[in-house]
Amino acid sequence: MRFLKSTLFLLFLFIFVIKSEAQKSLNYSIEEANSPVSDALFHSADNSLIQYHGRIQQTNNMLPRFWSPGVYIESKFKGNTCTVFLNDEVLYGNVHNYIEIIIDNYLPLRLQTIGRSNAISIKGLSNGTHNILICKDTESGNGFLEFAGILCKKLLPLPSKSHPKIEFIGNSITCGFGADQSKIPCGKGQWYDEHNAYMSYGPLTARALDAEWQITAVSGIGMIHSCCGMKILMPQVYDKTDLRDDSISYDFNQYIPDLITICLGQNDGIQDSATFCGAYVNFIKTIRSKYENAEIILLTSPMADAKLRAALQNYLTSIENYLKTNGDENIYHYFFKNQSSHGCGGHPDLKEHQQISAELTHFIKENHLLRS
Repeated sequence: MRFLKSTLFLLFLFIFVIKSEAQKSLNYSIEEANSPVSDALFHSADNSLIQYHGRIQQTNNMLPRFWSPGVYIESKFKGNTCTVFLNDEVLYGNVHNYIEIIIDNYLPLRLQTIGRSNAISIKGLSNGTHNILICKDTESGNGFLEFAGILCKKLLPLPSKSHPKIEFIGNSITCGFGADQSKIPCGKGQWYDEHNAYMSYGPLTARALDAEWQITAVSGIGMIHSCCGMKILMPQVYDKTDLRDDSISYDFNQYIPDLITICLGQNDGIQDSATFCGAYVNFIKTIRSKYENAEIILLTSPMADAKLRAALQNYLTSIENYLKTNGDENIYHYFFKNQSSHGCGGHPDLKEHQQISAELTHFIKENHLLRS
C-alpha cells in the first residue's frame, strides 16, 4: 500500500511538472490595439461559434458588454496562436479590470488590462485545436468589459453537451475579493488587485460538478444593510445587469439556473430577526417568480465569527422552515464548518475558497441537488 501511494504521488508530481512546464512554454502578451476588423482571420464577437455566460448587455452583438465578476466567454479554435480583443471601460480613467485566461488544461493565467482597447496574444501552442476561456475576475464596481472578437486561423464548434446551471448570489466573498495575493499583497495597490472570481468558491464548485456558473454578487452588499455607505441592497439590484450602479434591466430568460446558492448576511451583521428573515423570504419569493423549479441553498457566511455564525444559522433555519411549511420544498441550508479569513480584509484566500467549494460540492452531491 505504501509503495502504491508513493507511486501515485510520483505520477501526480510528474503530471503536474509536465503541465506547469507546458504552460511556461506559452507566450502571452498584451498591448493596446483595436480589433483588426478587416483581417480575414478576425472573428467578430457576434460569431455563433463564440459562447457567452453571465449577465451580459447584448444590445450591440458586435461588442457584448458585461460588468459582473465571473462572466466568461468560451471558444474553440485551430492553429498555434490566437489574439483576443477586449475593451475596458477604464472607470474613472484609471481602473483596469483583471481577467483570467485558460487555454486547454493549462493552469489559469491572470492578467490586468492596460488600456481601453486590449489585444491579448497567445503563442507557442501546438498546431492543432484548442479551447480558450476568458473570465472577468473583477466586479461591477470596476467597470465594464466588452468582447470585440478573436484573431485565429479558424473557429470551430464547441461540444454540444448540455450542462446544468448554477447561480451564486452573494457579496465580496462570492466575488472573490481579497483572495489572490499572487501579484500584489494585501494592503498594497488598489482595493481590487486581489480579486479572482474564476478561482472563487462558486466557479470552483461549478467546475467540480461539470456545470455552468453565473455570479450575481457585489462587494459590501447585504439583504437589509450594506456596508461602507453603499446605497444598494441585493433585493433592489437583483434584476439588473450592472448591479453596482443599479442599472440596465436583466433578462432572466438568458440563463435559467437549476440550482441557486445565496450567501448573504456578512454585511448585514446581527439584525432584528423578524426584519431580516422577512426580507430574506421576500427575496426568495422574487427568485421563485423568475425560476420556479430551481433548488435553492441558503448559506452561512464563510467569514462569520462564532457570534454571527450562530445568528445566521438561526435566521436561515427559520427561513427554511417557514418556506417549507408554506409549500416550497426545494429549499435547503448549509452551514460552513470554519471561519475563512486569511485573505485580504479578513476574506477567504484561494486555499480557503477551495475548502469552501469542497464542502459545498459535497453537500450538493450528497443531496442530489443537480441533474447530471
